[in-house]
Order: sequence, then structure tokens, then C-alpha cells
Amino acid sequence: MQKRSPLFWLQLAFTLSVCAFLVVPVVLSALAGLTVNYQTGLSSGFTLRWVIEVWSGYRDTIFHSIFLALACLGLTLLLGIPAAYVLAKRQTAWSRAIEELLVMPVAVPGLATALALIVMYGGAGGFRTSSAFILVGHVLFTLPFMVRSVLAVLMAIDLKTLEEGAASLGAGFVQRFFHIVLPNCRAGIVAGSLMVVTLSMGEFNMTWLLHTPLTKTLPVGLADAYASLRLEIGSAYTLVFFVMIVPLLIAMQAISQAPAPKPKADEE
Repeated sequence: MQKRSPLFWLQLAFTLSVCAFLVVPVVLSALAGLTVNYQTGLSSGFTLRWVIEVWSGYRDTIFHSIFLALACLGLTLLLGIPAAYVLAKRQTAWSRAIEELLVMPVAVPGLATALALIVMYGGAGGFRTSSAFILVGHVLFTLPFMVRSVLAVLMAIDLKTLEEGAASLGAGFVQRFFHIVLPNCRAGIVAGSLMVVTLSMGEFNMTWLLHTPLTKTLPVGLADAYASLRLEIGSAYTLVFFVMIVPLLIAMQAISQAPAPKPKADEE
């Protein structure tokens, strides 16, 4: 058996320390939502009472957050992929300036973006009090991540040669886009989708100003639970959040790792 160097054990210890620093608070928060009394500790026993209370009282906010995240993902896919394609095809000073402008919502604090949306569209009563108002804010915040992820992949491949080769074989623009461009930027699309879903599900700063009592999202409800209810309720809310989002992320990663379908052989 090969002897490990001291540097290896030092790196392993550092990695485990970082993992513990990130994971232990999450585990403790989950345990707080499953204990009868957090102040007493694990000796008070385990219970699902708090999780059931959260599900009974806040499940609407959970489903609302999932709906917003999926709607945000759909819009960022429809807007972000074509935008990244155009930016990759047109590498000029103007395209680079537009690319930088797309990142502005990320650089600006979420509260400032929310205030700008309220000032601009606050007078539209029906729109202001609808979920679409929050959705617009989420799209503004997450779109740069989708564009950057897809653009990075498109810039790493010889897109021009691939399209010229397909065009020489008679492929039109639609065929080239769906059969050449999209399959080659699949990794970027999946990476951007993961970021969009997680950011939309957990976005708080902007949503806190944009929401109404009827359009409350999961992070806003979580903040209310920690502020006004028992710690066990807030921790159970966090636990439900992880139970809802982790399977979604695992499913998206499984889709990204699935083998691409093989083209069928032409029949004689």
C-alpha cells in the first residue's frame, strides 16, 4: 500500500473541515425542526409535529415558490439561450457591452431592483399584486446566470465551423439551431438551469419587497417563521425547503448526465 505524504493528510483534513463547516449548521437546523424542544436538546425526543404544522400552514408558499422557480426557468431558457447564441455569433464591441449590461441586475442590490420595479409598475394594481410581478424580478436577477453559462460553452466550441458544415449539407437555420447548437451547449444549459432554479427558490431580498400577503414565497415565509414563531417551526420550515429542492436538483443533474440519443441508421 502506497504511503500517503503529510501534505495529503493536511489537504484531507482541510477539506473535511470545510465540509463540516458547511454541513454541520444544516444538520443542526434540521435536528431543531425534529426535536420536541430545541432548548432541551435531543433528550426531549423526536417529533414530526413541527413539520406537519409547517406543511399545514405554509404549503401554499412552498408550491408558489416551486411554480415561480419553474416559470422563471422556462423564461430564462426562452430568453437566455437565443441571447447567448447571438452574443457568441456577433463578437463585437457592442455585443460585449450588451453582455456587461446583462450582468447589471446581479451587481445591483436586490432591494434596489425591487424598488425600481415598484416605482415603474407600482401603479398597475393587478400586475403589482400578482405573482407575475415577482416573476419579472426573478427573471431579471437570474437571466445573467443562464446567459453566461450558455455563452461560456458556445465560446469554447468552434460554432462557426459546425454551422457551416451543417449548412453545406442542406440544414436550415432551425435545423442547425436545434440539432447543432442546443446539443453542443447542453452542459451550459443544465448548469444555468441549476443556478436559476436554486437562486429563484432561495431569493429573498427582492421578493421581500415585491410580495403581497397572497403571493408570499418560501424564503419570505421562512423569515416570518423565524421572526414570529418558535425556533422549531423555523427549522422545520428549513427542513421542508431542503426536502423540496434537493430532489429537484438531483433530477436536473440526472437529466444532464443522461446519454444523448443515438441517431438512427438510415434505412436502405
